[in-house]
Amino acid sequence: MTYILAIDQGTTSSRAIVFGKDRTIAGVGQKEFTQHFPQDGWVEHDPEEIWDSVVWAVKKAIKDAGIEASEIAAIGITNQRETTLIWDRTTGKAIHNAIVWQDRRTAAYCAKLKKAGHEKLVTKKTGLLLDPYFSGTKVRWLLDNVKGARKRAEAGELAFGTVDSFLIWRLTGGKSHVTDATNAGRTLLFDIGKNAWDKGLLALFDVPAALLPEVKDCADDFGVTEAGWFGAEIPILGVAGDQHAATIGQACFQPGMLKSTYGTGCFALLNTGADMVRSKNRLLTTIAYRLDGKTTYALEGSIFVAGAAVQWIRDGLKLVKHASETGPLAESADPSQNVYMVPAFVGLGAPWWDAEARGAIYGLTRNSGPAEIAKAALEAVCYQTRDLLEAMRKDWKGGGDTVLRVDGGMVASDWTMQFLADVLDAPVDRPVILETTALGAAWLGGARAGVWPGMAEFASSWARDAQFKPKMDAAERKRKIKGWDAAVRRTLTV
Repeated sequence: MTYILAIDQGTTSSRAIVFGKDRTIAGVGQKEFTQHFPQDGWVEHDPEEIWDSVVWAVKKAIKDAGIEASEIAAIGITNQRETTLIWDRTTGKAIHNAIVWQDRRTAAYCAKLKKAGHEKLVTKKTGLLLDPYFSGTKVRWLLDNVKGARKRAEAGELAFGTVDSFLIWRLTGGKSHVTDATNAGRTLLFDIGKNAWDKGLLALFDVPAALLPEVKDCADDFGVTEAGWFGAEIPILGVAGDQHAATIGQACFQPGMLKSTYGTGCFALLNTGADMVRSKNRLLTTIAYRLDGKTTYALEGSIFVAGAAVQWIRDGLKLVKHASETGPLAESADPSQNVYMVPAFVGLGAPWWDAEARGAIYGLTRNSGPAEIAKAALEAVCYQTRDLLEAMRKDWKGGGDTVLRVDGGMVASDWTMQFLADVLDAPVDRPVILETTALGAAWLGGARAGVWPGMAEFASSWARDAQFKPKMDAAERKRKIKGWDAAVRRTLTV
């Protein structure tokens, strides 16, 4: 039993990776699933399709590795955060589609709470802002809009959870209703200082305590899978939200270390150690991870649309057939054109937090074409990252500049990473193992099982594939950033 299985349940696909004892990848399974957009700004997933995609991916990864499930020592789970489900405790069936983290349907309710003066207290307890992004207002919406849901919830018949909780419930045959501290900390219902569900927040959002899962450390005993799913019982020993798992996978264990993950969205986390830094620049204070009862905190900046803009270029505009084509296409763009895309398809995240903003492209001319639009989409991710890091530099007093460790699908593009280093005016490190989110989840499970090494040895094994150093002229950088800032100002509604 030397293999570790990581389940990485993301926003657009479910992935399973089997890692060997030496932390190399032995087998992979991945399956995309449908994105549902019932109204403008609404995003949903079918819980059954999520579940089916996970089971399929795990079976494929095990087969790909050429092993039996009985050879797997532990499972680590990482998941798209904030995405909200409520299900029947008896049948395990969800009462409604999952409401995805990108969903903006509760924007008016959040604005109402802000106007009533509740945001200051919410931020003090949770480190978060009153925004539709987080789970609390989604839970309330489900209870108020699914017939009979509130009454059933108060009677203890229903269970709430983020995707990790739902998967664990299913995998364990309903024996475990649990989550970890990183996922709990993104609900607007959890006091990250006290590490406990908060009665005052539950009352504010009108969420019955009977719905809630038990909160555990990131490396803990979350239950055992039923043998019928994969052919053997496997303990689930690690859980963390995707950005926290990536922070672990990038070995950002020391205060001041910084990572940014480029998936559907982009999320930068700065480790602040035991210090719960309160942002003055509209960043989030969050739990980086909790191990052996000890909480490590982080500052986080959240960009809602990163890879999703590339997906839109591929699937919406049909300018490319494969996402990988956007880098070479951007490289061929006319350098004299100044086209900016502000990809506010579902509002703007940090540091603006404008739920009503919508996407826009500026600077188009008759000569603008697919190359210029692709370039603007990739550059937008880099500009947004710069805005996050500038805010972090203002908030974090624990050290000077730090190298940015990057991961996620977009970082395979050398062109994008070079532009990122140019805009940041700082080095960007890409690791050998790009699957850092899955790797982080695997380490939690593997270390707990005693198969993988402890934190220090794991951190020492981190290896760099490439470092991108800034090459752009300072005047050119300043000019480009000025154009980006102007585009954002024109897009904001608040």
